[in-house]
Amino acid sequence: MSAVAAVRAGDPIGAALAADPDGVLERIADSVSVTMRDVLDRLGAPQAVRIEGSLFQEVWAELASWGEIMFIVHTRDGVFETKGSLPHGTLARGYFNIHGDSPIGGHLRADRCAAIYLVDRPFFKRRSCSVQFVSVDGDVMFKVFVGRDAERNLKPEQLAAFETLRRVHTEAAGD
Repeated sequence: MSAVAAVRAGDPIGAALAADPDGVLERIADSVSVTMRDVLDRLGAPQAVRIEGSLFQEVWAELASWGEIMFIVHTRDGVFETKGSLPHGTLARGYFNIHGDSPIGGHLRADRCAAIYLVDRPFFKRRSCSVQFVSVDGDVMFKVFVGRDAERNLKPEQLAAFETLRRVHTEAAGD
C-alpha cells in the first residue's frame, strides 16, 4: 500500500511506515501521536512478533545467555546505549533486580511489562533484530539488540538465538 493510499484508508501509522520504512520507530510514533505499542502492532508478523509481558523473566533469562548485546533506552530526550552482557535477575521488593559484572544493572518494574516484541526489520538499510519490552502505557521500557561484529554484521550465534526465540513464540501463538 502506498503512503497516499494508506492515508486515504485512514491508516496514518501505515502511511508513516511507508514513508520511512527503515527509520526510527519512535519518530514514527511521535509523528502520528500514537504509542510505540501501536506502531509495533501495526508492523505485525514477521517484522514484529508479540508475546505476553508475563514471560518477562523467561525472556530475560534467555537474553542473559547471549553474551554481549546492545542495551538501549530511548526516551524523548535521548538514546542511551550500553554494550554488555545481561546479568541474571531476581524479583524482590516489587522490582526485577539486575546486578553482576556488567555495565548493565539496576531495577526494573517487570510487573509493568505488558508485551515483548521480537522485532526484525531494516534500520537505515541494514537488518536489525531486537527484543523490545513494552510497558502497560504502550512505551518501550528498553530494547535488547542482537550485537554486531567488527564489520557491523549481526553476530551469527545471537541471530540464530533470536530467530529461534521468534520461531518458538510464533508457533506458540499459532501463527
